Amino acid sequence: MLKERMTPEEIAHLTGYSRQTINKWVRKEGWQTSPRPGVQGGKARLVHVNEQVREFIRSAQRVAETPGIYSPHDSDLESLLLTLSKELTPSEQKQLMSLLLREGITGLLASVRDPRSVNHDETER
Repeated sequence: MLKERMTPEEIAHLTGYSRQTINKWVRKEGWQTSPRPGVQGGKARLVHVNEQVREFIRSAQRVAETPGIYSPHDSDLESLLLTLSKELTPSEQKQLMSLLLREGITGLLASVRDPRSVNHDETER
């Protein structure tokens, strides 16, 4: 059950968005607000939870709850490749990029199967 008035922080907690994003939506969509009692400076606001705000919260919750389809094998390879790429020196990164741009994935896989198939003179530039 939603309250009649909520802070941007409360809406952010419900939707998974940041407080700044909620404040941006408040301005963009022209949601009705009022000053938050007891807070000086005029910056703290309460958002009036009307049907438009309720619909935003419902749709944001649905998006946040949509399960992803994950394949452990794909993510393992992706994770491994990312880790390896971060471990390479800048020179090694340049060599690998050069190989991939020149030979493509087929060339990379061929060099894994037969390291002699790669022209080492070009990759060390």
